[in-house]
Amino acid sequence: MGAQIDRRSFVKTGAAAAAGFMIVKSGVLAAGKSPNEKLNIAVIGCGKRGTPNAKSVSKENIVALCDCNENNLAKIAKTYPNAKTYIDWRKCLEQKDIEAVLVSTIDHTHAFVNVWAMNRGLHVYSEKPLANSVHEARVVRETYLKNKGKIATQMGVQRHAIPNMARIVELIKDGAIGKPSEVRLWSGRKPVGGDYLPEEPVPAGLHWDLWVGPSPNHPFNSTYIAGGCLKWNRFWDFGSGQIGDMGSHIMDIAWWALDLGQPTSAKCEGSPVSPYTLPTWITAEWEHPANSWRGPVTVYWYDADKRPGVPSKSFTLEKMDNGAIFKGDKGYLVCDFTNRYIMPVKNNDMTQFKPPKPDEVIPDAPNQNHHEEWIKACKTGGPTRTDFDYSGTMIEQNLLALVAYRVGKKLDYDPKTGKATNCPEAGQYLQKTYRDGWVLNG
Repeated sequence: MGAQIDRRSFVKTGAAAAAGFMIVKSGVLAAGKSPNEKLNIAVIGCGKRGTPNAKSVSKENIVALCDCNENNLAKIAKTYPNAKTYIDWRKCLEQKDIEAVLVSTIDHTHAFVNVWAMNRGLHVYSEKPLANSVHEARVVRETYLKNKGKIATQMGVQRHAIPNMARIVELIKDGAIGKPSEVRLWSGRKPVGGDYLPEEPVPAGLHWDLWVGPSPNHPFNSTYIAGGCLKWNRFWDFGSGQIGDMGSHIMDIAWWALDLGQPTSAKCEGSPVSPYTLPTWITAEWEHPANSWRGPVTVYWYDADKRPGVPSKSFTLEKMDNGAIFKGDKGYLVCDFTNRYIMPVKNNDMTQFKPPKPDEVIPDAPNQNHHEEWIKACKTGGPTRTDFDYSGTMIEQNLLALVAYRVGKKLDYDPKTGKATNCPEAGQYLQKTYRDGWVLNG
């Protein structure tokens, strides 16, 4: 399990970073560089998420733009006319003046771009999820750990910068509900199933072979590229459904508050298994070992129309489309991204609860901006709160549930090897097979 950043160490390392260190292109920490010096960024993936992501870092130097759809590329190039343009992200990464990469491609190529960029000593900000298989998540994390101290990484879970998230973490770690034993999380978004879609003519300007990338070849259909991720991430070869999409955001609440890492088991139930698309609903369960400040905990997930039970009959989840319920021996904490409610158990008046001291309050992200936190880390060598160690284990856990769903049994998981020790047949789903010419660790 990778080391997690707690409140005290984050304050300490953040203060050290402010002393005047930055990471230069070679990946070596250098003293005396101005944090005001602009970073040279390549934006890879310039469509629905890439355009707002680029805008969020537009105060820096955007020196390269890449998209396999020439129409997206032409549109964004009007905003950044001095940037060089590319169709193939592998060619883009060869540009010599790039220092950092912002990845907003289709989910099934995230791991590829992330790993290739880190192997070239580049800082990386990646849209969630970091990967599209358990194996990919592990490779992304391992590549980052090999380069830790030289590069800054951040997974794009922008809600992490909402101050309420930090307050939830403080309450849990300062004992507001006592010793935590479980957390139940949910997302109300309702996926749709179906089969791969019939062939249509490829429109001018779209390099479909690059869009498909390492996945098995499927003929073009306009539905795949229309309307954002909800159209394509329901297919096994292109995405990881709601546990990969909204699950990245919602699981982040539990990951931060409980200092979670790799689980030791996973089980998952859902709608009937399809060879083409992800389930239209699932419920999942993972077991996590104790760490230095809490005992073992169980993590539960519900999506579509499934919901956990509530700790009080007077409380309803009707208006909370996403959220989490933490259970401790002294009470419950019910929350979403902007709200939090403490429910003490009977005879617990919370008189023993002590709020954090001023020097233990978690600092906000710079200007409460997730992208700005990454930019600052690139320049100063400071930490980010959702680096590829933290987020790599989270995505590994989420995708492990889908493996348990496909094999139809509880998995005993060995975090050291990345294998299900009781289920050899799980291997076919833990790691993907790629098309000829596509290499993950390039």
